Amino acid sequence: MIKEFSRSGWDVDVVAPVAHYPFGRRALSRRLAGRPFGLQDGQFTEKILRVPYLRHGNSRAARLVDQCFSAALSVPAGLLLRKPDVVIVTAPALPSLLAGYVLAKLRGVPLIVEMRDAWPDLARDARVVQGSVKSIVEHFVDFVQHRADLVVTVTEGFAETLRSRGVRRVATISNGLHLDAIPVLDAPELERPIFEALYLGNHGESQRLEVAIRASALVGDSMHLHMVGHGTRRRALEKLARELKAPVTFHAPLHGDAMMQRYASADTCLVSLRDDWKSFETTVPSKTYEVLAVGRHVTAIVRGEAARVIADAEAGDIVASDPEALAALWRELAADRGRLVRNGDSRQWVKTHAEYGLLASRYVDIIAELLGTVTVDTR
Repeated sequence: MIKEFSRSGWDVDVVAPVAHYPFGRRALSRRLAGRPFGLQDGQFTEKILRVPYLRHGNSRAARLVDQCFSAALSVPAGLLLRKPDVVIVTAPALPSLLAGYVLAKLRGVPLIVEMRDAWPDLARDARVVQGSVKSIVEHFVDFVQHRADLVVTVTEGFAETLRSRGVRRVATISNGLHLDAIPVLDAPELERPIFEALYLGNHGESQRLEVAIRASALVGDSMHLHMVGHGTRRRALEKLARELKAPVTFHAPLHGDAMMQRYASADTCLVSLRDDWKSFETTVPSKTYEVLAVGRHVTAIVRGEAARVIADAEAGDIVASDPEALAALWRELAADRGRLVRNGDSRQWVKTHAEYGLLASRYVDIIAELLGTVTVDTR
């Protein structure tokens, strides 16, 4: 988004912690991760002011303490920067919402809240909160959403949910990608002894990847499942694969050419969200757009809005979150490999609906309207 903001002549200041995701500690050089209260040049014209963080493990409590610590320091950090025309705060992490709200009030400027996930609904689905009475988390998120000058969601379904709750101004800017950075891949080979499935992304509770591992074990040695990424469930998934003697290989996160090579070797790419969390009916995994862009067949364990995206893009098959159903689909695809050859419709769908240039241009117009200004396209 900042690339397009810069093209419109906008200046952007960013307040963010020293980079320490996903392991709770700095894994990059100081030059890349930043120094506490140090100012970095961003990829485009933005300036990044880094705030400290607390080293932590994978527990929810430790992550929350870290997020609260960085969010608290973000307020004085934001006051050190020049006065903005608008404050945009992105969640998760949820404590950042309060920091953005306080900073916007102190600077006397409008507040835009970006909800990258379906909070507070996700908190109850994930059992972060329980019981019939509204929790502090739900009250807190609801408070900020109702007082923001604009709430931006990544799906239209969640936007409608917020409107039904009385949030007065909501816009949808979906996740997406720069299409020109994603090559078009050749179709998988029509004759191949091993069927290869690929999962790229977070290995957390939300994805319920146990289903895919159990399905691969049911199919057996005629297939291979590659799992690329990290997350809180990674060790448990590795243990399950060993116990089942499943044909699964786990990989560290990949980027650039290495990631494209992994896509090229795959017959199908898995997109997965658990089906017992209602908030996921209005959630589309961000990796979906990348899979659509490369043109690989999609094995989609999703429902609601994500299922509609897969269907509209004619990208592959939607299957139940059940090991036997998934194994049956993979056996069918291995036996009829012609189904793996896509016609390019999925990439065209991305170009029409999820290309970052298009999304950012729309976002620029929405912000300009909020501020009562006129944008000039400088491209």
